[in-house]
Amino acid sequence: MKTHYKLALAMLAGVGLGAVAVQALHAQAKPPVYYVAEVDVADPDGYAKEYAPKARASINAAGGRVIAVGGAAGSGAKVTALDGDAPKRAVVVVWDSIEQIQAWRAGDYKEIRKIGEKYAKYRTFAVDGVPQ
Repeated sequence: MKTHYKLALAMLAGVGLGAVAVQALHAQAKPPVYYVAEVDVADPDGYAKEYAPKARASINAAGGRVIAVGGAAGSGAKVTALDGDAPKRAVVVVWDSIEQIQAWRAGDYKEIRKIGEKYAKYRTFAVDGVPQ
């Protein structure tokens, strides 16, 4: 009978230690960084044909994940203004770190952006995510 109590106590201790370890791992995880682009598209056709596919490929290759796209030259998703005027186009990309964004912008995207600037004006910024 005592063996059963020892086994049950050992199992309970193992579950407790596992829960503490999982909490510690979650606490160490860095929240993502969100890259937000407000884009004033002057030529939606040129933007969609020459710039957007290259930009998307560059983002994917650099480890970013596009999570929202809306407005001109987009997939038809709307950008809805809640305060002020909505941009003609908006894009949100999630990255693991600000360093990853900076590396992407300093890499092949630098030349791709020059193409985009023929068709649009940009306002971009990064926002740190919050721990979940």
